[in-house]
Amino acid sequence: MVQAFANAVPRLQTERLLLREHRPVDFEAFAEHAADAESMVHLSAKDRETAWRIFGLHAGLWLLHGAGWWIVELRETGQVVGTVGAFFREQSTEMEMGWHTYRDFWGRGIAVEAVAAMVNHAFEVRREPSVHALISERNARSIGVATRLGLTYRRGGAVWEGDWEVCA
Repeated sequence: MVQAFANAVPRLQTERLLLREHRPVDFEAFAEHAADAESMVHLSAKDRETAWRIFGLHAGLWLLHGAGWWIVELRETGQVVGTVGAFFREQSTEMEMGWHTYRDFWGRGIAVEAVAAMVNHAFEVRREPSVHALISERNARSIGVATRLGLTYRRGGAVWEGDWEVCA
């Protein structure tokens, strides 16, 4: 792995989790998640080639914008359990966030814990004025995460039905 890339991604720790840079060894779990129709129902299942592009995009955003996606790892075991991101779309000045917990780890509070760390980083370290998440109105799990973290529904979005935000 290129050390400059590893240095570009801040590491965040919670009681149970480490949010860290993407590594080539993480791709297999990511590809399995992306191919899982139930996990990707709100984003559509992806083939391995598309998963590789998304994986690389998630990692590369750090070098383009100084913000991007983290791999979520259980601190106790080192097992990869998902991804979370705080990033900018091409011409946006407002930080967006997203999260994916791999299905074997659903229902354990991992998304809430990881996203809370990411939101704290956005406000306390980066000093972002707000962050938002585009969530389909049919995605009850992500709406539950957003609600537990205090995000509020802002407006209908052009891409998804809902735009949820938290402001500093």
